[in-house]
Amino acid sequence: RMNLRNGADDIRVVVGMATCGIAAGARPVLNAFVEGVNNEGLADKVMVTQTGCIGICQYEPVVEVYKGDDKVTYVKMTPEKMREVVAAHLKGGNPIAKYTIGNM
Repeated sequence: RMNLRNGADDIRVVVGMATCGIAAGARPVLNAFVEGVNNEGLADKVMVTQTGCIGICQYEPVVEVYKGDDKVTYVKMTPEKMREVVAAHLKGGNPIAKYTIGNM
């Protein structure tokens, strides 16, 4: 099922799923994001997608969260970290700085 969204408050989550990302564990991270978004009732506001190489292989799995013109890049993600991101960032609007590329 595909829903197109254009609202200003909509969030797009992009998981790097190139070979390096998959080898580092991106598939369970992607699955956990989809599950977390659905469990929290955010499916109408958050779109989870995948992409190829993001270009920072040493930080895989990489997840980018877009809201309007803002982007937060999470690195070395795990399903456990993802659960925190869903609750704090996607639901609460507060990015978790310790998981971002700026803290690496």
